[in-house]
Amino acid sequence: MRHLLFASSALVCGALLAAGTPAVAQNGQVEGRVDRLEKEMRAVQRKVFPAGAPLEAEITRPVTPAPTPGTPSSAPIADLTARVGALESQLASITGQVEENNFKLRQLEQAFAKYKADTDARLAPAEAAPPAVRPTVTVPPAVDPAPAAAKPAAAKPTAAASEARKGAVAAIERPSTGDDAMDAYSYGFRLWDGKFYPEAQAQLKATVDKYGTSSVASRAQNLLGRAYLDDGKPALASVAFYENYQKRPRGDRAADSLAYLGEALMQLKKPADACKVYSELEQVYGETLSTSLRSMMDKGRIKAKCS
Repeated sequence: MRHLLFASSALVCGALLAAGTPAVAQNGQVEGRVDRLEKEMRAVQRKVFPAGAPLEAEITRPVTPAPTPGTPSSAPIADLTARVGALESQLASITGQVEENNFKLRQLEQAFAKYKADTDARLAPAEAAPPAVRPTVTVPPAVDPAPAAAKPAAAKPTAAASEARKGAVAAIERPSTGDDAMDAYSYGFRLWDGKFYPEAQAQLKATVDKYGTSSVASRAQNLLGRAYLDDGKPALASVAFYENYQKRPRGDRAADSLAYLGEALMQLKKPADACKVYSELEQVYGETLSTSLRSMMDKGRIKAKCS
């Protein structure tokens, strides 16, 4: 593009030099060259602006009166000068337009490069994670969604209250049936049932870590998610539910975890993701869903306004 503009500029300069020669023969030669320049300029305009040149000025041949016989032939020179001036004006306008377009193109390229880098950075952790059982379900990161500054400061428990809580937790009986995995889960269930959520979370997490390959792991991981959910931590709950479904899709509480995952996502104000979870629940476990889970799913769909 710029080669065309530079070539046109050089031809304009040549035309100006030739126009200064007063000889009549040279005038005809220069006029032919100016005609050629005008054609080349129109070609440049069509190449730079394929949809039509936005320049309003047109290269026109000015109408001049016929010279009086015996007078110097200045009219053709004036004609050529005017036409060359118009060529130079349009050349400058086209050059400015090309520079502006190049600048905007560079801005677009830089903006796209930044957008691509940001997108790659967001997708990198997801691509590095192990594949899910069904990739249609997504969960938010395991962080508390409420900013720390927005949370009301929790009242520091008094020494008496702490001692009272320790006594109440100690009163929860630890089962001892000889099945260590089931006993660990049962104790976590009793803590959760007594609304000692932090203690239940610690007990159930330890149970999953120690007995993650046993049949009780599905129940422990699901109850861990519910302990987080009841404790007002839906982000942590969503991770616990999703991991249980992902790692143990045929476990005792896999369907329960998927149903409660939808509830956790609703608390996180992610109804679209909740709808995907409910759809997954229907597709994978539809025929085997209990009445309570189906009711929970149907109510969740209404609440999330799923299509």
